[in-house]
Amino acid sequence: MSDWLTWQIVDSTFPTGAFAHSLGLESAWQHGEVETLDSLRLFLDAAIQQAGFATLPLVNAAYENADALEVLDLLADAFLISAVGNRASRVQGRTLAATAARIWPCVEIAAIKRRAEAVHAHVGPLSGAIFRTIGVPLPTAQRIVLFSAARGVLTAAVRLGIVGSYEAQRLQHDCARWLDAVAARCSALTLDDLAQTAPIADILQSAHDRLYSRLFQS
Repeated sequence: MSDWLTWQIVDSTFPTGAFAHSLGLESAWQHGEVETLDSLRLFLDAAIQQAGFATLPLVNAAYENADALEVLDLLADAFLISAVGNRASRVQGRTLAATAARIWPCVEIAAIKRRAEAVHAHVGPLSGAIFRTIGVPLPTAQRIVLFSAARGVLTAAVRLGIVGSYEAQRLQHDCARWLDAVAARCSALTLDDLAQTAPIADILQSAHDRLYSRLFQS
């Protein structure tokens, strides 16, 4: 696989719809849980770890056995008990499948898209199946998922006015070691390891639909 493919996927112009979601940051901010740079860093670290334990097991399983996509999708739907988080996962999954079908038209991707249309289409299992099909190595796919979680939080923080662009970039640089640590800890996780590691953030995200005003979908 060429490195160009990785850079294309993580580029902000890649149309997966991720930038429509704050991963619960908007709700956490409005509820006064994220008010300082230090609290934002804690939220960022929690979001990265949550991606490692709640998404990578599904990515890993689908990458190793794409034939189990439907079963993994049902598991993801049962695991994501927050209505807001569940909805966001389905929206991003369907968008990823549609995007992949347009960018890399082939029989295999078209088949995955058809299967996604018949299920809930959660983004975790679909990411594993699609990344393998287009030739992204599993370690790279895992790092893409973790990087996307970090970037999603920080991009939302800038748009919400919590921090400026330079502060967000500095935070992203500073969390590199944590990204490496989570990648190392979660690279071999299986479905038996699937876990919710940030319950407070999940509860805050669940309150997103009840906010007086909203910039993000979740």
